[in-house]
Amino acid sequence: MSSSLRPNLSPGPQTRPTPGAYPSTPGEPASPETVSSELSLSQAVYKRRAEYIVSRKIRIKVGTWNVAALSGTEKDIGSWFVGGKGVSESLSVHPFEDPIHAESIEDVGHQEARRRKTASTTPLNDPGFLPGGDEIGLYVLGLQEIVDVSSTAEALKPYNDPHPSRRWKHAVESALPGGYVKIAEQQLVGLFLVIYAAPMIAPTISDVATTSVGTGLMGYMGNKGAVVARIVLGGCTRIVLVDCHLSAGVEKGNLERRDWDASQVVRRARFSPVYNGAGEVEEASDSIGSEDVAFWFGDLNYRLEGMPGEDVRRLLMLHTKNEYWDGGKSKRKIDAELAMHNSRYGNDCTEDDSSSRTSSSNHSTSSADTSMTLHASEAMDPSSDPASLQTTLASLLPHDQLHQQMRKRKAFHDGWREGPIDFLPTYKYDVGSVGMFDSSEKKRGPSWCDRILFRTRRDKQAYHDRVHKDESVKKRDDEMRAHGIDDPSVNEEDVLFDYDPANDGADDDYDDAHDLDSNTTAVGSEDKLHLEYYTSHQRVLSSDHKPLDAIFTLTYDAVDPDLKAKIHQEVARELDKAENERRPAVTVIVDHHDEGNNNSTLSIDREGVDFGDVRFDSPRTRHITVANTGRVPATIGFTDRIVISDQAAGAAPSWLDISFDRSCDKQPPSSEPHDIYTLEPGDAANVHLTLHVSDLGLVRNLNEGKAHLEDVLVLRIHNGRDYFLPVRARWLQSSFSRSVDELVRLPEGGVRQHPTGDHANGVKWSAPREIFRLTEAAEELTERAVAEWGMRCADDEKPPWEHHTGWPFIHAPTDADSEKQKNQLKHLVREALDTDTPIVECFPPGTSSVLRLEAVAETLLSFLASLSDGIITAALWAELLETNTPASKKKKSLSIEEERLEILDTLTSSPAHSTSFTFVTSMLVKIIAEIVAAVSSSSSSSSANNQQRVQLRGQLEDSYASLFSNAVIRAAPPAVGTKERKGRRERVLKVFLCD
Repeated sequence: MSSSLRPNLSPGPQTRPTPGAYPSTPGEPASPETVSSELSLSQAVYKRRAEYIVSRKIRIKVGTWNVAALSGTEKDIGSWFVGGKGVSESLSVHPFEDPIHAESIEDVGHQEARRRKTASTTPLNDPGFLPGGDEIGLYVLGLQEIVDVSSTAEALKPYNDPHPSRRWKHAVESALPGGYVKIAEQQLVGLFLVIYAAPMIAPTISDVATTSVGTGLMGYMGNKGAVVARIVLGGCTRIVLVDCHLSAGVEKGNLERRDWDASQVVRRARFSPVYNGAGEVEEASDSIGSEDVAFWFGDLNYRLEGMPGEDVRRLLMLHTKNEYWDGGKSKRKIDAELAMHNSRYGNDCTEDDSSSRTSSSNHSTSSADTSMTLHASEAMDPSSDPASLQTTLASLLPHDQLHQQMRKRKAFHDGWREGPIDFLPTYKYDVGSVGMFDSSEKKRGPSWCDRILFRTRRDKQAYHDRVHKDESVKKRDDEMRAHGIDDPSVNEEDVLFDYDPANDGADDDYDDAHDLDSNTTAVGSEDKLHLEYYTSHQRVLSSDHKPLDAIFTLTYDAVDPDLKAKIHQEVARELDKAENERRPAVTVIVDHHDEGNNNSTLSIDREGVDFGDVRFDSPRTRHITVANTGRVPATIGFTDRIVISDQAAGAAPSWLDISFDRSCDKQPPSSEPHDIYTLEPGDAANVHLTLHVSDLGLVRNLNEGKAHLEDVLVLRIHNGRDYFLPVRARWLQSSFSRSVDELVRLPEGGVRQHPTGDHANGVKWSAPREIFRLTEAAEELTERAVAEWGMRCADDEKPPWEHHTGWPFIHAPTDADSEKQKNQLKHLVREALDTDTPIVECFPPGTSSVLRLEAVAETLLSFLASLSDGIITAALWAELLETNTPASKKKKSLSIEEERLEILDTLTSSPAHSTSFTFVTSMLVKIIAEIVAAVSSSSSSSSANNQQRVQLRGQLEDSYASLFSNAVIRAAPPAVGTKERKGRRERVLKVFLCD
């Protein structure tokens, strides 16, 4: 059984730049020097296609069958379509190379009597005349009426019923040799097209596209129309295959509708575009008419015109009668109908009667006696024998509507060809009969409804050339008439020729109709198409149509993958060499700093950028130098790097900042999202890379080992190669962004000595040592700072707490140098926390107590805010909201002491958090007392002193409560308008700060 795998479709060229390649700059016109890109490489290889294209041959079998929605028809598909069985030698004038041995094949009478829906109806012992099996490279099957298209319900269905097509595919695949691959399929109501390729052919097929065009009810429904497929064979030859079912009927309007149906299929069928080997869309590759080879087949429904159908039936049955030697149902029907005609017209039918039967008077005379059977004379050439089947068919074909419409240029006139018709009409037969034409009440006239047409690009071009030539001749004649050449006074002897464009040549057949010479494809290769067989399978009995197939040999040019790969390598080397000479060239130097603060410079290719040890909120900077060492200007810039799913896109990770020592180009390309810089030859730019870890989420991930400070930057040299710049740093564990539960389990020595904690021994401290040490240092330094200020300050200088009531946790703005010094001091405080060294001893000698206090206080506030669970966790806060209801909502008011007790009682469920809360509030109370005491000592009058002290204390309490409520409590921000809850958070702290 064959496979149903579908080849990959050609997606067209990829324009996304590949890191490490030499892409053209998006949005900029390509310069003459810029020749290296994936697209230009493809174009260069494509120009040398003559070196990797080879000539190959393939046999293509095209089959068509109207199965009339009859069950059991699929039982015959394997025998006639794949096996080549069911051909009647005696009812075909095709010159058989290997004549069938009739004595070994089941006779017609027994075959018809044996017919069952559950088995194949082809004759027994039929070896199969036509090539099949693995002799065929491409099987193309077009079916019509696999469902009942006469049903309005079927025609108006908004979907295709897949079950019938599955049954047919199974029947075909069961008959095909192993390894055949289903290339394409398309269904439109009752139309079904399926294509299979041999194992060696399937990989060479690309750009598969299918579509359908409905032309039935209202001109669009699918009870009539076509299913169409487009494939590219061997990378060069585009083939279009059209399976159609056109409008039925014998009236003139039906004929015109068939022509219209065919024109609609051509006009409305569209495919995805085809990309050639250069990555360019081939011109007009998305429609019928632009292909190299086309096959149009199906139930075209064209009839015999100008002859009574009854006469055609009788004439043809005189031939089919000879098939029945031993009687049978069909034999009796044929004899009865011929006898009826004999009794109606008598035995004296003259030559004059023949005009209603055939255009051959000799044949009519010989067939007047209906009791006579027709046998071809062995001594006479069949073409000269009036009683031969060949003469009968030749007399009928001039009445074929399709040939007439082609000659009149109304349908299938633009280069379409058909093989010689040497077989009986394929329609309409009694089901189960070899040669009994429609015996129903309608007695439809036989016709060649089922056809297989073909066309090459050369055929179509030859037709258009002829039309152009005819138009030129007509134009020349019109000009001659305009000059009076056709005037009666003109001497006829002066006229070289007389041409009537309306009549002359109107009935001439197209001279190139059977020219099977070479065909030039769209990509310039040469194809040759040869028709080997074109015949019907007369002895298939399961439908009222006879199956029809044609076998072609196509000699085509195909891409040899091995040769192409060799050419590709050669072209790539040539382009690479040329590009290396012309593209911009830069040298990148990285300034490395070891831990001993010694400077060295290394090439980027050796090591990348190493930031060494990195701490929380402590920026580190490295420098790189980019020098233009080429002969042309170089435009550089960092572009989007390659990221994985959990990384943020961009030129650099969130923890790294990139800056140049110059302004960027004023007008970068619109498609370039990042700044670019142009360096002239010999110029150099300094790039500053600053690593700064301040995001608390990143800090927690780094502490837990879930993130790393590693990445690769991409320095793009436009029209040159990319430089990949690795950056890395070693994270030093931080006590920030941890939970209270983690910190109370850390042994002595700090997080640097015990980065993962010691959970085996459980809780080691009643509260995090970091909170205890920070609050203790803050208390001690506040006392020193206030005392130092009182001794050293000038009378006209304001103390720091008067600049901001949040002091020392928030200080007034200062100059850049002071801020830099403050940040350095905070770094020392954090380092003391992480290494478990005394905080008050970490400062450089000579640092004022005020600066020391501010560094410790601000570090404390940020440390509390970084705690992942907070001192008052979300769960504790929810419990406080339930138990510590505002006094205004209770029957009696609570005193401050009672409020404190309720809060502490709630916090006791988490001892570490409760103790931490006590450390913080106690520290704040002592700091407030120190500042208030300092104000009191500086006041001159007792009344003013008391008033100022009360006012300042209230301000400090409010400010501290506001600052620390957000740092201490973990709760969702209050909704808009919920002032009471926000006040409650501050109240929880304020009750512990007031007297």
